[in-house]
Amino acid sequence: MKHSRKLVFVCNGSDCKKEGAKKLSKELKNLTNESSMKGTCKFIKTKCMDMCKTAPNVIVGDHFCKKANLAAVIGQIKKS
Repeated sequence: MKHSRKLVFVCNGSDCKKEGAKKLSKELKNLTNESSMKGTCKFIKTKCMDMCKTAPNVIVGDHFCKKANLAAVIGQIKKS
């Protein structure tokens, strides 16, 4: 049986950090470690994605979450 985890890229550029990327990343890790989603995601911190005007930015699979918040990212993880 093949088990695959979803890749979630969280931008850690300066503008994204100012807009709450560190807090978002921490909330995502905590939520996925406690819930039924445990072990389904791999979180990867990235350098600037050059989309600073829409910070914070998160990529889930092949979908960009601009001005990302916890609900939007979790919703996208569940979709893909």
